[in-house]
Amino acid sequence: MNYDGIVVGGGPAGMLCAIFAAKRGGRVLLLEKNDRLGKKLLITGKGRCNVTNDCTSAQVLQNVPRNNRFLYSAMEGFPPEKIMHLLQENGCALKVERGNRVFPVSDRSASVLECLRHLLKKHGVTVRQATVRDVEACEGSVVGVRTDKETLTCQWVVLATGGVSYPATGSTGDGLAMAERLGHTIVPPEGSLVPLEEDGTTCAVMQGLSLRNVGVKLLNVKNKLLYDDFGELLFTHFGVSGPTVLSASAHLKGDGCRLLIDLKPALEPKKLNERLLRDLDQYKNRTMENALTDLLPRSMIPVILQLAQIDPSLQANSLKKEQRRRLLDLLKAFPVEIKGKRPVEEAIITSGGVKVSQVDPKTMESKLINGLYFAGEILDCDAYTGGFNLQIAWATAYAAAMAVKTGIDKQADIS
Repeated sequence: MNYDGIVVGGGPAGMLCAIFAAKRGGRVLLLEKNDRLGKKLLITGKGRCNVTNDCTSAQVLQNVPRNNRFLYSAMEGFPPEKIMHLLQENGCALKVERGNRVFPVSDRSASVLECLRHLLKKHGVTVRQATVRDVEACEGSVVGVRTDKETLTCQWVVLATGGVSYPATGSTGDGLAMAERLGHTIVPPEGSLVPLEEDGTTCAVMQGLSLRNVGVKLLNVKNKLLYDDFGELLFTHFGVSGPTVLSASAHLKGDGCRLLIDLKPALEPKKLNERLLRDLDQYKNRTMENALTDLLPRSMIPVILQLAQIDPSLQANSLKKEQRRRLLDLLKAFPVEIKGKRPVEEAIITSGGVKVSQVDPKTMESKLINGLYFAGEILDCDAYTGGFNLQIAWATAYAAAMAVKTGIDKQADIS
């Protein structure tokens, strides 16, 4: 069978792109090297799939720290409301949770995948398992792809092969290598939305402790503020993780920085001091180790006292003013020295990819090779947690699908 175009990669971007290109009348082949589609999609959102964020396209872009201007046209063309409409109209009921995060009502990523598979079948997309080795081009234009089994001809190719995070799901950088061989500049991929390793053992002592409603600031070696956030944080055996830390990691360039945790962000220093004085008076006959149980998680108290140079066995009514001052400073700015990011294999998203200055932001077509398009994580764009990275995948996939040449080349709505 002759195909108008081939989409390489059966993740969310690849599936959506194939659906809309076929809906416009194109004869589309979707190639996936895994034995099933959407392998990485199934593990997103801890298996629940944070589909998108229920906000405007402008608000999405505010949550994209890297190359958000490049995404303006694509996001305007396919904002969150459109992917929500598409899924719900095709049997995948959605719900909105804290932070405007959108999930399937079933709490199962499989519900999203089943919906996309249904649409692929409905619009006649041919799906085959094959490992693509290269995109074939002649005189600056796409002519086909070479797989591990054969060479296929087509008018256009969309590379939606992802980055290098979670390689077990198939994201092993294949598409990046193909794009580079065709002359594209690849911004070296590294982990984004990834836990951070501590330079020390403080966090390991508190392993498993989860903090909610804390303030987080990421500072570089020159004490310049890189990121400021509020929310949840988790201490691990290697350092820190949790939503605030994952988003902070997107701003960490190179090794070495400091994380400052405000354990009581709702209390200004003066109010916090009054609160501490009340606790110390209430438990004046207790040791310091037992006088702070209303203020801090028990596993954190020994760590705080050690950093404040306070003997845990000291009677609360014997605490000196200078010791109280050090304690207050730690409550408002608990330091964690960061050595660097965890390995990229543990990252949710890859930062880096095809340099966006070599891609048309309206069509996602390469400026170097006619008929070559990009969609999703392969592009050098990444965002914070909250459904924003999947929204980038949907929007860039739709932009590419609307731009490719098809047999009929008709515009389609999204119902």
